[in-house]
Amino acid sequence: MRTSYLLKNANIVLGDEIISGTVQVENGKIASISSGTTSSPGAIDFEGDYLIPGLVEVHTDNFERHLMPRPKVSWAEVPALLAHDAEIAAAGITTVLDALGVGEADVESVRGQSWERVLAAIDTCADRGLLRADHHLHVRCELPAPNTIALFEPFQGHPRLSLISVMDHTPGQRQWENIEQARTYFTGKKGWSHDKFEDKVRNAATLQAKYSAPHRSYFVDYCRTHNIHLASHDDTTVEHVSQAHAEGASTSEFPTTLAAARAAHARGLLTVMGGPNVVRGGSHSGNVAASDLAREGLLDILSSDYVPGSLLTAVMRLVDDGILTLPQAMATVTSKPAQATGMVDRGMIAQGLRADLVRVHMARLVGHHRHAVVRTVWRQGQQVL
Repeated sequence: MRTSYLLKNANIVLGDEIISGTVQVENGKIASISSGTTSSPGAIDFEGDYLIPGLVEVHTDNFERHLMPRPKVSWAEVPALLAHDAEIAAAGITTVLDALGVGEADVESVRGQSWERVLAAIDTCADRGLLRADHHLHVRCELPAPNTIALFEPFQGHPRLSLISVMDHTPGQRQWENIEQARTYFTGKKGWSHDKFEDKVRNAATLQAKYSAPHRSYFVDYCRTHNIHLASHDDTTVEHVSQAHAEGASTSEFPTTLAAARAAHARGLLTVMGGPNVVRGGSHSGNVAASDLAREGLLDILSSDYVPGSLLTAVMRLVDDGILTLPQAMATVTSKPAQATGMVDRGMIAQGLRADLVRVHMARLVGHHRHAVVRTVWRQGQQVL
């Protein structure tokens, strides 16, 4: 495959500016960046399209969706992975942390089963060069579930493990302060009956009291002893953030209130919010809007959450609404998530970094918002889309 070439006549999105120029790629890395064009006959002409860094996705449930496309309907691991990977690449994502949840009382749920076959599929497909994106692991640990530690066992010591988040989805607090919002989610997405949901609510406090604290201590200790990045999840109060900070968390995923986001910022935690939240104009759970955090300078990272294509759509929404500049908005899906996971070799268009690059065409569709249409994707200099 071609790994040495020139990209010319591109609007290049750098860390703090956009220049019209040329990028030289050599052996999978960015060799040089210059303003102006080139007369080299073999250069790839962008014709004014934008060149952006490959997106870095730290939290997507998309793989789980492919593994269980409907409640209690399982899909084979390799086809699910390849479909997920293709969708990720088509969204401009070159590095993805596949978010896999462990801990669920319902053994028919994807999060209530062993992940051994899934991990084997990732490793096999990566070793054979079948994947377009660079896949890492983000393990989401449901603290009140009795089987969380047992289901985590296949991930212990896994070289792809980059991030652990600690979660507590007990109805009545954090993300699910509104019980009726929780009912809609569990009976809709998970296909639970109303009786099953009511049974969960009745037992939730008992499970939380028995398991949450010891499980949280276990995973905090695991991150410390194995040098794994730790994230809190659905922080609602200042106390939630203070606890996460004291435990060594580096990121606060989806804070549900402005107070929690402000507390995270004050303590140096990077705040992660969902791209769908930006695109839809608010949280599907009725929590704080990501755009409001961006206006206050409290949004550090965007995650596609459950829609991979939402990343670039959200970036352009923040830009066209005048909330962030394009370099600022692009940093939320490139350099900042790379920083949060210790991946210092990517996330920016800079000399010496990996040539993880995306060509996008800016199309103006309905209304005043532009849409970034992904045309070509390179990972480590090799074209994967």
